[in-house]
Amino acid sequence: MRLLLMCDAHVGNSIAEWLMECHTQDLGAVVTIANGKVHQAARNKGIPSFVFRSQAQIAAELAASPRFDLGILAWWPKLISPELMALAERGFINTHPSMLPYNRGKHYSFWALIEQAPFGVSLHYVDQGIDSGDVVVQQTIPYDWEDTGETLHVKAGQAMVELFKSAYPSLRNGTLQRVPQDLNKGSFHYANEIDAASRIELDRTYTARELLNLLRARTFAGYPACRFEDCGETYEISVNIKRKST
Repeated sequence: MRLLLMCDAHVGNSIAEWLMECHTQDLGAVVTIANGKVHQAARNKGIPSFVFRSQAQIAAELAASPRFDLGILAWWPKLISPELMALAERGFINTHPSMLPYNRGKHYSFWALIEQAPFGVSLHYVDQGIDSGDVVVQQTIPYDWEDTGETLHVKAGQAMVELFKSAYPSLRNGTLQRVPQDLNKGSFHYANEIDAASRIELDRTYTARELLNLLRARTFAGYPACRFEDCGETYEISVNIKRKST
C-alpha cells in the first residue's frame, strides 16, 4: 500500500496521527493545509509532507513521486482536481459527516436537524460530483431533542475517526463493497444556503416542531445563531433543550 493522505482539522489530524503510529509504512505522502503538528510529525518520520497552496502546486510536487495506490481525503475542505485524482491508482476515498445520500455538501448537522434526516458518517469514493461517489462504509448516529448543530458536529467527528480506523484494513485490501448512491432519495446543500434558512420571520407561521428544530440546528457556540429583525434591530437566538427527569 502506498497512501496519499490529504488531511485537515481535528478529525483529519487524528486520522493522520493514527496512520503515522500504526501504519507508517503505508504513507507515501501527506498533504496538510498548514505547516502544523502533522506536517512536522510526518517530516520527522521521513514521510514526504507538503503544505497545500494550490491544486497545481500539489499536483506538480507529487507528480515526481511514485504512483499512489489510494488517496484519502480526511476532513479535507476542498474539492480536488482531476490531476490530483489521477495520482491514485484506486482513486480517492473521502470522509463525509452525513448519512449519504442525505446532506451532501455543506452544513450537514444543521440540515439533518432541519430536515429530520438520518444522520451518521460515511466513507465514499470521490468522483467528479460533490459527495456523490459510491459509498463503502457508513455508521449511523442517533439523535434526539437534546442535540444541536454543535453536538451533532462533535459526534460526527468522533464517529468518523473510529469508522476510519475500523474500516482501514478493508480499505487497504480493497475488499469493501462499493454501493452507488441513489441521489434521488438524498439531499444537497450549498454553503450559502444556511444564512437565509436561519432567518426567522416574525409574521410567518411555524409549527412548534419546525421552530425548535431550526433554533437548535443553528445553536453552535462561537458561530452565528438564528436571527430575527424587529423595529430596525437584529437579534440572535439559540436554544438549550434538556430532558426533564421524572
